[in-house]
Amino acid sequence: MSTLAPKGPTWVTLRQYRRTLWLAGALALLALAVVAGLRIWAARHPVSPMKDGVWAASPDNDGYLMLRWFLEYVGFAGIALSGLVAAVVAGPMVAREYESGTYQLSLTQSVGPAEWLRSKLTAALVAGVLAALAVMGIFWFGRLGVREGWDYHWSHAGTYAATGVTVFAYVLAAVAFGALVGQLVRRTVPAMAVAALVMGSLIAVFNGYRWSLLPTERETFPLGGRSGLSPDYLHMDSGMLTSSGASFDPSICWKRANATPGSDAEPGLWEKVEKQCYAEHDVTTQFIDYHPSSHFWPTQLIETGIVLTVAALAAYAAFRVLRARHP
Repeated sequence: MSTLAPKGPTWVTLRQYRRTLWLAGALALLALAVVAGLRIWAARHPVSPMKDGVWAASPDNDGYLMLRWFLEYVGFAGIALSGLVAAVVAGPMVAREYESGTYQLSLTQSVGPAEWLRSKLTAALVAGVLAALAVMGIFWFGRLGVREGWDYHWSHAGTYAATGVTVFAYVLAAVAFGALVGQLVRRTVPAMAVAALVMGSLIAVFNGYRWSLLPTERETFPLGGRSGLSPDYLHMDSGMLTSSGASFDPSICWKRANATPGSDAEPGLWEKVEKQCYAEHDVTTQFIDYHPSSHFWPTQLIETGIVLTVAALAAYAAFRVLRARHP
């Protein structure tokens, strides 16, 4: 066990931030206790499925509603974790050392610049990974008591972050960007702000475009019919097609129906005009472009690979900057 214990500068860094680590552990235990209590409370009332496949709790089941609400915040913690790690590494762990000049003392203790920075990044990485595991464990434990519905989907940003592996890639990227920003800015508060902004921008880009990493699948069915898709799919686009397969803009027929005199007063007239318009334009098919739930893990792995590549580049740049300033 002694071989696994942190030594040298890494031990010093962990001891320096031991209060922060204890506080983080206490918060994790508190969140776990809250989830356990809410699950016990929610279990007092059954949760039944509705006809459309959405699970709904009894109006009296406040515990279930509170559990869903709390898990949303746990999922948000999974998203925000990397920004927090980046801010802590960039500010208190690196920039403050330069700002106060204490890094010079470390470099006089038979510790090279690379080892000094590596010890801080190792400590931050271990703490970040443990925090990510805690968030995932709490979320999964709470999820066992929550049924999936329209407002709780595998594609939602919080659920996506807390149930996959991308959170670990983002923690690695946060540590790397924190080290780079801390050395470039060298002032605690500005470094924290810049690092958090960088990670927030990276997260925002993937939240906006991650479902473009894989091509969508398409379900077609007759005009006026119903699709056979399971309720857990991720809707991306939908529309209508002519018999030749060309896309058709349904607003053309909606405008014609609205412009027909009496369509807002005579029952069934609006629908009749709409159907006639579709027939004139040879519209025969509806379609839905979607991602099935089976796209979750391929998307996770692709995103993880991209973020890890970005993290490696940031880490390389951080040590290049260090080497240039402390040859």
